Amino acid sequence: QVRLVESGGGSVQAGGSLRLSCVASEFTPCMHWFRQAPGKEREWVASIKSDSATTYADSVKGRFTISRDNAQNTLDLQMNSLKPEDSAMYYCAATGLRFGYCGTNYYWGQGTQVTVSS
Repeated sequence: QVRLVESGGGSVQAGGSLRLSCVASEFTPCMHWFRQAPGKEREWVASIKSDSATTYADSVKGRFTISRDNAQNTLDLQMNSLKPEDSAMYYCAATGLRFGYCGTNYYWGQGTQVTVSS
């Protein structure tokens, strides 16, 4: 059972920046950020594999940067040029690899709130 603990959420004005962090209890090949706004489904934000290959949702591409430290089992999300629509609970998640691709059996953190005011 992988345990994940997020930190770094908070409130910021539109155009501002926040950095989220996540600490995992052990190494996992794939790590992800998801978010969920009130009344909406949880949506994928970004993923990073252990070789640092990254993918992003179109809505955050060019504004958010996902990174990881394999030695420390940590995951970060640098969020710049934040918009009110980025407001959500942000979740760190981890999965294994299946045939070279990130699996879909997720371990989840408890989440950290991000609020962006206009």
